[in-house]
Amino acid sequence: MDKKYVIGVDLGGTKICTALVKLDGSVVKEYTIPTEAYKGEEVVLNKILSTIDKVIEEIDINEVQSIGIGSPGPLDIEKGLIVYTPNLPFKNFNIVKPIVDRYKIDTYLDNDANVATLGEFLFGAGKGSKNMVFITVSTGIGGGAIINGRLFRGSTSNALEIGHATVMKGGPRCGCGNTGCSEAVASGTAITKRAKEAVESKVETSLKNYEEVTTKEVFLEAERGDRVAKDILNEALSYLGITVTNMANIFDPDKIIIGGGVSQAGQIVFDKIEEEMSRRCLRTIYDNCKVEKALLGGKAGVLGAAALAILENK
Repeated sequence: MDKKYVIGVDLGGTKICTALVKLDGSVVKEYTIPTEAYKGEEVVLNKILSTIDKVIEEIDINEVQSIGIGSPGPLDIEKGLIVYTPNLPFKNFNIVKPIVDRYKIDTYLDNDANVATLGEFLFGAGKGSKNMVFITVSTGIGGGAIINGRLFRGSTSNALEIGHATVMKGGPRCGCGNTGCSEAVASGTAITKRAKEAVESKVETSLKNYEEVTTKEVFLEAERGDRVAKDILNEALSYLGITVTNMANIFDPDKIIIGGGVSQAGQIVFDKIEEEMSRRCLRTIYDNCKVEKALLGGKAGVLGAAALAILENK
């Protein structure tokens, strides 16, 4: 029987999204349920299985080529293990074996940043590229790289921890324990932190008009001309531009795709990246590399997991 479909499973701390996907990336059926991680390993595993059952209930299981799972890490993808992650109950738990045992279908596991990279490469803004870097900028900064058409994982499958590359010596402390990481100075969290510091200071700023300040308000007030908001964004986006430039100079990609919540804030983000790249990037690399906004949005996880299923099964 012809293999027409793959299944993508986006396993997150708050929800599980599973989709039956054609090999061209079109979603046939999708099902999402709350993870309820506090209920433990077996409950969450059974929820994953129930979502798979739901999306295949109207087809022959023999038409499914493979299954991909995207999960927060750290993982041991060779063994199919979720080693540990703060927002899920799994500890050294083999998530792949029970799925293979139940459905008798090849199943692959990878971290959420890698599967998002694969999704953009196969179905999104990176389609048609050969060497691509994906950077997601939201609460944190992460990403992945495609080299000669293949996902680059590194020797421990933890490559492209972009958020923990040092871009500011002696900068603020990062959640990883280091100082001056790009995540500590250029992420949505970093922007929000700087804004809250400004609100609590004596400086005059329209950010003080809000009960709660987030990255959204900083972009909004900067657009309205608030000097403090503009300064915060200028610094954070400059460091994001430096981060992107570093990735360009290291990997020499034909495309760098920017995703995550900060990428949704408008042209100001891409203008600042362009400004830093034009100043810092090696000219040959700069002339060849296009920086584009990610296309998959909220579907990046589940379509990335589907892309993992397709590409790993070749």
